[in-house]
Amino acid sequence: MSGDGALDILLVTGQSGAGKSVGLRTLEDVGFYCVDNIPAGLLADLVLRIGRDVVAPLAIGVDTRSAIAEGSGFGSLPEQIDALRAAGHSVRVLFLEARPEVLARRFSETRRPHPMQDTVRTLAETIALERTRLGAVAALAHHIDSSDASTAQLASWVREFAGTPATRFHVLFQSFGFKHGTPLGMDLVFDVRCLKNPHYDPALRPQSGRDPGVATFLAADATVQAMRCDIAGFLANWLPRYREEPRSYLTVGIGCTGGRHRSVWLAERLAEDCAGAATVQIRHRDIGRGVT
Repeated sequence: MSGDGALDILLVTGQSGAGKSVGLRTLEDVGFYCVDNIPAGLLADLVLRIGRDVVAPLAIGVDTRSAIAEGSGFGSLPEQIDALRAAGHSVRVLFLEARPEVLARRFSETRRPHPMQDTVRTLAETIALERTRLGAVAALAHHIDSSDASTAQLASWVREFAGTPATRFHVLFQSFGFKHGTPLGMDLVFDVRCLKNPHYDPALRPQSGRDPGVATFLAADATVQAMRCDIAGFLANWLPRYREEPRSYLTVGIGCTGGRHRSVWLAERLAEDCAGAATVQIRHRDIGRGVT
């Protein structure tokens, strides 16, 4: 918030195909309350209606489809921005653009029509017309050219403009038993069934990887420690590269046979190893299953 009842507002607009969706997802990840595809004529009403309830900074994706129609609300956008500022709101405008040939290629590759294209104009003509109609808003904005940017680089530029740090990366470690099926949605899966199994010790069988007896058994085994060091080293080397993607989390599955002993202990230890590089969470899917 920029004052009593005032909002910090970031308008995201620009050429169709230039990366507005990436920009809004990035802003949402760093704590903005995001609203997409708002017709320009409804901007002031939107701010009035939700301003009472929103505490986070507000990012609004302005729908540019109306810009191609003469007499639409888009032409009043500069005046609406002035009015919002006069009311005490902090308003910034981010304009995403790309070279015409790049935009044409993107629409061709995705096989999606330009949202403003009709049966009269060619794609090139539509891109040019859209840019002309956006001229008044473009003159008020900070420009980011996404022509040669990767998705990760574009997200970084948007965060930099917004003045927000990169999000704290989240890593979820989930232990599981292969005999109960591999969980869905895992980004990485490590199979630790090759390690010595506490299940075959009658005293340890009823316990889990969280219990002192199993923990002592596994910690004393050099092969188990080697597995831990190898996985931790892999994550230390590659987490920075995963962070460069437009994502805020990574899910790591650690699987043993039943999901009670080895995978549980290793998930707990790996979470400790990665705690300095990310926000970690731990889930043990099968720890509560009966011992067989």
